[in-house]
Amino acid sequence: MILDALLAYLHFAAILTAVVFVASQAALCRPEWLNAAAVQRLARVNAIYLVALGLVLASGAARAQFGAKGPDWTWAQPLLHLKLGLTLAMLAMAVGPTRRYAHWRDRLARDGSLPAEAEVRATRRSVMIASHLMLIIPLAAVLLARGLLGR
Repeated sequence: MILDALLAYLHFAAILTAVVFVASQAALCRPEWLNAAAVQRLARVNAIYLVALGLVLASGAARAQFGAKGPDWTWAQPLLHLKLGLTLAMLAMAVGPTRRYAHWRDRLARDGSLPAEAEVRATRRSVMIASHLMLIIPLAAVLLARGLLGR
């Protein structure tokens, strides 16, 4: 019972961390606010976000494997696979912004230039889509926890 509670706590803490740092990216990644400090901060914020998503996946897998409902029930649930798929989609969507932030930081160090407005807007759009995908996951989680729409 205590293991299940600790795994749930770790999972929720990782989720909340991911929420905070994807929201921070969305706030910082605006053409009108972007300056040299924001470019540096975006790279750090994104790194923390990626670690948090990794911890969401790891703690979720641990909950599925070692949680109170047991792995046979948990891994058989389609809603778990929806949650996993959405989280992996968010991780995949972070690849583009991660690469762009690194490129922006390199370019800033090389010649002091900031990215074009269109590039910043496209990057922010990707971050916003991922953050909105995140909203579907709690719905799947509460349905899964109550055994609804499952096997």
